[in-house]
Amino acid sequence: MLNPIRASSALRCVGWIVALICGALLAWVAGAQETRQTAVVMTIDGSISPATSDYFQRGLQRAQAQDAELVILRLDTPGGLDAAMRDMIGAMLVSDVPVVVYVAPQGARAASAGTYLLMASHVAAMAPATHLGSATPVRIGGGGPPGGGDERSEDPAGPEQDGNDNPETSEPRRGDTAMERKVLEDAVAYIRSLAERHGRNADWAERAVREAVNLTARQALEQDVADVVATDIEDLLAQIDGREVVMRDGTLTLDTAGLTLERVEPDWRTELLSIIADPNVAYLLMIAGFYGLLFELINPGAMVPGVIGAICLLLALFAFQVLPVNYAGLALVLLGLGLIVGEALMPSFGILGIGGIVAFVVGSVILMDDRNMAVSVPLIGGGPGGVRVHVMGGDRLRQDAAKTAAYRSRRAAGCRGGGTRGFH
Repeated sequence: MLNPIRASSALRCVGWIVALICGALLAWVAGAQETRQTAVVMTIDGSISPATSDYFQRGLQRAQAQDAELVILRLDTPGGLDAAMRDMIGAMLVSDVPVVVYVAPQGARAASAGTYLLMASHVAAMAPATHLGSATPVRIGGGGPPGGGDERSEDPAGPEQDGNDNPETSEPRRGDTAMERKVLEDAVAYIRSLAERHGRNADWAERAVREAVNLTARQALEQDVADVVATDIEDLLAQIDGREVVMRDGTLTLDTAGLTLERVEPDWRTELLSIIADPNVAYLLMIAGFYGLLFELINPGAMVPGVIGAICLLLALFAFQVLPVNYAGLALVLLGLGLIVGEALMPSFGILGIGGIVAFVVGSVILMDDRNMAVSVPLIGGGPGGVRVHVMGGDRLRQDAAKTAAYRSRRAAGCRGGGTRGFH
């Protein structure tokens, strides 16, 4: 006869097993229902820079990791750096999640680098009363096309240029020098390839580069430059539902009905990078960090210079990770600083000093791989002299402190000797 206690225990165990299995199945079903049912929304309001590129790429990786249905980039930019823009476009083109670039809110613009981003997106959307264009590459400080292709849009034309002028009435811009033609033709080929990939108006895209023309949102829709004009994100999702887009491995039909929006705002990392990810700022942080550690070594126990120097060096390294740093240049800068310090502490008839200055200047000039993000010349000129003054000043302070200590020691010894003679 079966023991009632054992039977009850067996039934409880079976019940727990069934409950666990049911719970696991319910969790799996709920997870399956949520898969690719979210739309990640990011916002860029300002210039395209290494910080915004880092923010966009991390957001895109997050969307891919959670298998999101869509990424929406709300964009309002006057332009930005070519290297950062190309990094963003490269990530967009190989993404498994479709990206919608939405120029919003009303009154926003996608000028210069923003036009390239819009052309590269899987869906190009604009809010009413927005515009795009002025995609001619220019130097950061203005002027003609740069040698390295970096750009910052000044948007001189503004939205009043509608891009409807007859292209036959003016000669297309070709550039005045070989370098300008090289940069301009590269930009034209790049934006045309992006436009053609998604079936957009490549001829107008070329004019945006050569002639800096602009289009309003409505004109962009009529001329097959933009795909959608939507008043808000909900309207955007409704309009693109069922739309077929070109991905890296074929086409994909969007299913955007009922998507849950997940907003990814710029975090502290992005805010910090937006400040320090400037070549001159990062360079200053590196030099200040070197000064701080050097002062701490010359005057052990000061503490404050060493702490500040370590923080500055770490911030400089943090900035260098998103900048196009030439590590040979960085090594030359550090070598030059070390040789200058050696000359100040151990005179070598100028051999170490001259070698240090040469290494420092050459390393500073080639520190950035992108020539239009180079460190400013006045900043480079102040580095070696500042280090030498800093070292000599610290050495002088150390000598004064040693003399003071020796004088006090002799005085104390004299006082002890005088007291002894008086006793005898």
